[in-house]
Amino acid sequence: MKTILIIEDDTVLRETTAEILELENYKVVTAANGKRGAELGKIIMPDLIICDIMMPELDGYDVLKILSEDEKTKRIPFVFMSAKTEILDIRKGMDLGADDYLTKPVNDQLLISAIESRLAKATLLQEEENVNNETTNEISEIKQIENMDDLKNYFCDYGISKALKKGEVIYREGEFCNSVFLVYKGSVKSSKIDEFGKELIINIYKDDDLFGFSSILENAHYFETTIAMEKTELMYVTKNTIQKILENNYKLSLEIFQLINDNLIEVKEQLLQMAYGSMRRKTANTILKFAQKMTRKPSDSINISRRDLAGVAGIATESLIRTLTDLKKEGIIEIEGRNIRIVDLDALESIN
Repeated sequence: MKTILIIEDDTVLRETTAEILELENYKVVTAANGKRGAELGKIIMPDLIICDIMMPELDGYDVLKILSEDEKTKRIPFVFMSAKTEILDIRKGMDLGADDYLTKPVNDQLLISAIESRLAKATLLQEEENVNNETTNEISEIKQIENMDDLKNYFCDYGISKALKKGEVIYREGEFCNSVFLVYKGSVKSSKIDEFGKELIINIYKDDDLFGFSSILENAHYFETTIAMEKTELMYVTKNTIQKILENNYKLSLEIFQLINDNLIEVKEQLLQMAYGSMRRKTANTILKFAQKMTRKPSDSINISRRDLAGVAGIATESLIRTLTDLKKEGIIEIEGRNIRIVDLDALESIN
């Protein structure tokens, strides 16, 4: 409920106006003179003030001047309601900063209309100010981003949250790039499908990993498909914001390019392994890769589908399962359902 302060020394007019506004569901507070009105304005912080001009102790012009000089009350819409109809009086009131000037006697509908329009304008101005303040704060934060850790903190503070179920697609290969993502919790796989319909898993992203950096380029498209491997929460920031961040930080741009380069090197090594590695080596390296990406230490269990393991290793699922069975028999790994746990890390790393 909006609060309106009426400052009017005429008792009948003050009470009549208050009754009209209360019937329109406004909360009304009244003051019988300018001095008391100025005091109440600072105490109750009304949404709008209606004020007479000619009053004892303090006239309406002085009330407006006092409230306009106070940081807390200067934005409160202020409407003069007076019997003074001379153009000079009206101009003086408006020059002092009044939002409207109504002459007595005031038609009820005209009064309500003036109040509604001034309240609506004040709401719009406040919303615009809030947006400007948020933009200013965001720009300030952008200028303080100096490294990857700062960038990740920015994602957490200003990014948009997105909750995903297991198997839910984040974006598909060929879609237009519009965001960069941070894995807040969970895991994500990026993959491509070859001409024979076989899935090649390019990378696994875990907690605190960034991905989707194709968005830093203009008119770019995602070159892979990304899917949540489990219940996952992401934070994402739009392409425009990322570009603004990079424009303000050369060092961070270099760090991101280094990250992209490291990912490319990893993909090249994976392709070489798929082309020339033995079955055992492909399987061992894939288990080690998933252990690095999805667990805090190698001895933790990895909960992963055999199909995803095969997709990273670049071998048929049936071949992978046979190799896993051999590694289990040799005491290098333990298998329980979907869970795989490394028992002998040195042995696994030594497989050629």
